[in-house]
Amino acid sequence: MTQAIDIQKAQYPDLRNRRVVIAGGTGDVGEGVVRAWLKTGAHVIVPSRTESKIEEFRRELSDLDQFERLAFVTGRYSRFDEAQDTAERITSEFGDVTDVVASMGSWWQGKPLWEVTEEEWQQYFVDVSAAHFATARAWVPRLPKTGSYQLILGGSALMPVPSASIISMQQASLLMMRRVLSTEVGEQARIAAQVLGPVITRARERYEPDWVSNYEVGLVSVGIAANTDATGQDYVSYDKSEMLATLQKLRIYPT
Repeated sequence: MTQAIDIQKAQYPDLRNRRVVIAGGTGDVGEGVVRAWLKTGAHVIVPSRTESKIEEFRRELSDLDQFERLAFVTGRYSRFDEAQDTAERITSEFGDVTDVVASMGSWWQGKPLWEVTEEEWQQYFVDVSAAHFATARAWVPRLPKTGSYQLILGGSALMPVPSASIISMQQASLLMMRRVLSTEVGEQARIAAQVLGPVITRARERYEPDWVSNYEVGLVSVGIAANTDATGQDYVSYDKSEMLATLQKLRIYPT
């Protein structure tokens, strides 16, 4: 039997002294991450490629009253130079950033590996992987020891999904990037990843009750940031029961 998670019982940490950049924050999963960070009192910065996307996202967050701690920056981060420029502009305008959450990418499923076109490979593997790599490259050296760099990944990073070869390979490579970064930086920064099953979002009309929600993903994100004594690791939450265990492990939800 699926155990429900009551968001109202969540124990939000006090992160008023933190400044987080949420890359992909205007996306469906990113919305839950943004909402959770704002509830902690943190200063939240969301980069986006276009002003129109920013305005659309503002409307989706119209129920919130924490807009004074939410800032948007128009900027790209798909290439090395773009990511570096965006990081430099954010740091110059807002000050040092303590945490970065990378929630980027989209789903693709439709054909076996040997039928994948070069265009599909470029769009869903090369472009997404490059954006993640460029973002990590721009931000990891800037983060303090008590900060965190977090990746939001899908379960295909660990479990192959038929007819979704590109996504499975892409997510697995990003999970390895997380592990390599942790090894390289040692104790100088905490590099963590959430590995998730299907996620319930505002845009998802049909879902199973055992799926995790984007709000729960956000709770784990702030929990990772708050536990400064924890080393970087992978937090796997394929379903509600695993999500509940993760939240309790991070002391975000009562046992």
